[in-house]
Amino acid sequence: MKTVTILGATGSVGTSTLDLIERSPEQFEVIALTANCDVAKLADAARRTRAKRAVVADETCLPALRDALAGTDTEVAGGPAAVAETAAMDADWTMAAIVGCAGLKPVMAAIEQGRAVALANKEALVSAGDVMMAAVARTGATLLPVDSEHNAIFQCLEPANRDRVRRVILTASGGPFRERSLDEMRRITPAQAVAHPNWSMGAKISVDSASMMNKGLELIEARHLFALRPDQLDVLVHRQSVIHSLVEYVDGSLLAQLGPPDMRVPIAHALAWPDRMATPMAPLDLAAIGRLDFEAADMVRFPALALARAALEAGGARPAILNAANEVAVAAFLAGTIGFLEIAAIVADTMDSYDPGAPDTLDAVLEVDAGARRIAGDRVLAKAA
Repeated sequence: MKTVTILGATGSVGTSTLDLIERSPEQFEVIALTANCDVAKLADAARRTRAKRAVVADETCLPALRDALAGTDTEVAGGPAAVAETAAMDADWTMAAIVGCAGLKPVMAAIEQGRAVALANKEALVSAGDVMMAAVARTGATLLPVDSEHNAIFQCLEPANRDRVRRVILTASGGPFRERSLDEMRRITPAQAVAHPNWSMGAKISVDSASMMNKGLELIEARHLFALRPDQLDVLVHRQSVIHSLVEYVDGSLLAQLGPPDMRVPIAHALAWPDRMATPMAPLDLAAIGRLDFEAADMVRFPALALARAALEAGGARPAILNAANEVAVAAFLAGTIGFLEIAAIVADTMDSYDPGAPDTLDAVLEVDAGARRIAGDRVLAKAA
């Protein structure tokens, strides 16, 4: 029986992971579950799975969690330090699904145990890729990519031919605004931005998909996960979201991984790896789909992708600045403070205004992150004035 910890158990990835685990209870034992402050969902999941520990990152929510799990054997705790401590509980397999830089310390704590870490928190490698991958090398931990694109690459890369890879191509649906003009995108509302045509995701990730920042962050993550050069990475718009990524070899062979747009497919691959497990999805019906379309990514209409490409090529602190500024700008957009196109403008302004040295520790990464957030916050206030 595989012991499991889920960091971010109440989000879309966390709930999909729980769905798979609860379909095969004889194979998995849940050690711990964490959430930010969704006490009702966390307590319900802890009761269903008989989790040994349940933790809320927001300590003000701890009394409610304590009440919700009264009479059970589940230990409860609260606060960021408790989340990181939970990540270090030495589970066989840890799902890292905390959104944003709040997940950095828990991801590192899980890596330090030298076990399997299923990575759904892309910010960990975007902001702290060099530091994280050094820890992976030192501890012997196994990083299992859960993002559908990186999981597809993981499945298509031939271990014996890693040095024979010409290109890795990440596919993008293009989001809900792939056919909108720039003028139309100026009037986009948060409700429109979170309505993804193919995937069911959280609000922040949905906005990133709409701006294509999500794809830019994935390029940076892929560089670290698979030790690739920036010039080996490309993006292709594929609106059906059936092909999740492709790997091209020097002989001209192009390998692709196909699957339905449901996160339970890549999660199941990571959860069962190196084995395979059944999922509840119906088989992919290519005859019914009928056609697969592709087009180049438009860097003019989606400047966030161009900003991410620049950060990928520059390296150093640039990816951490990009990510932090984007988190601040997306939060402001969702709050109705700024417009959709102003997200990329604020990220660009922040990157132009801030250029610290390359961080070589996790604390240094967090200092860069904090500095970028301050500058981006000032830009948001200026835009809103």
